[in-house]
Amino acid sequence: MQLLWFIPTGGDGRYLGTGIGGRTTDFPYLEQIAKAVDHLGFAGALLPVGRYCEDPWVVASTLVSMTRQMRFLVALRPGLMSPGVAARMAATFDRLSGGRLMLNVVTGGDPLELAGDGLHLSHDDRYRLTDEFLTVWRQVTAGQTTTFKGDYLDIQNGKLMFPSHQVPHPPLWFGGSSEIAQQIAARHVDTYLTWGEPPAQVAEKIASVRALATAEGRSLKFGMRLHVIVRETESEAWDAAEQLIRYVDDEAIATAQAALAKNDSVGQRRMVALHRGDRTALEISPNLWAGVGLVRSGAGTALVGDPDTVATRLLEYQQLGIDTFILSGYPHLEEAFRVAELLFPRLPLTHHSSELYGRSISPRGEIVGNFAFPKQPEQPKVQLSVD
Repeated sequence: MQLLWFIPTGGDGRYLGTGIGGRTTDFPYLEQIAKAVDHLGFAGALLPVGRYCEDPWVVASTLVSMTRQMRFLVALRPGLMSPGVAARMAATFDRLSGGRLMLNVVTGGDPLELAGDGLHLSHDDRYRLTDEFLTVWRQVTAGQTTTFKGDYLDIQNGKLMFPSHQVPHPPLWFGGSSEIAQQIAARHVDTYLTWGEPPAQVAEKIASVRALATAEGRSLKFGMRLHVIVRETESEAWDAAEQLIRYVDDEAIATAQAALAKNDSVGQRRMVALHRGDRTALEISPNLWAGVGLVRSGAGTALVGDPDTVATRLLEYQQLGIDTFILSGYPHLEEAFRVAELLFPRLPLTHHSSELYGRSISPRGEIVGNFAFPKQPEQPKVQLSVD
């Protein structure tokens, strides 16, 4: 299992739906989060994209020299970027960072925002354009001189002169719940992403995408974008969830849901359908809470509970086929530490350094080496058995 974190370039704070407790996500703050992600041993971090966020390529480029090992999941935008230019950007970043780039293919779901950027295609046409974009992009990054004539793209002798560090290219991630999105994922990408839906819905989606990939002669990995609210006890975790939306009133919910209704993303509609704007029934599956989606677009659910319970739920998703989780929590700096301290020891992670968790605290509150105190027993990992 791999855990990634989230760098909130569009804003951060202690509460949703209000400016109370809000934080300015300036460079010093983003640098703190990136260094925490790197130091704690997360596999990497996702940077959001859109007009309400800082540009992810610029942010990632400024943070890469501040970090040592974390990877950056940065957006490719078919229709807003040409495949040749995007290939050069990706190869340059990947080469200069020593292979620390991952790419999130974002076709877009807000027609109003896309129109502001000059893209006026329908939902399905955007995905058909994405199909052409990725066809060209993959050929160019594989070192081919590419000529391509499609319904949307006309490429003459496209070529990448300086290849990426990763061969044949940085891994492609992609999320989309519509039928056409799943078809394109099966044809092109390495990891298919879903938002945090109840396990039965996730299992159905994985089965669908896996079958489509098999028909293409390919296999995919699967990931999930999810918030997490983990505390030492179950009651503390649920109290924290309620505190997160303490300033969210009916008017704020109605305003947010009206805006989300204009979005043509099938995944977004599935998120909205989980709670339907009703704050009285937000636990939609054991420990899966839809409160974030009352006022936030995109990933709208969180796992809530004590460390063992949250670890168990993550392992349940892993058994369905999810091997990477992109987690987040408010505020993102403090919650990165909390997740590392409470969840890392309980999960079969492939990437974090155990030395961060093998040291003891002296009576004076100082961190000391294992030579000074007996080594503490490891936290038992949660295991699931399947009959």
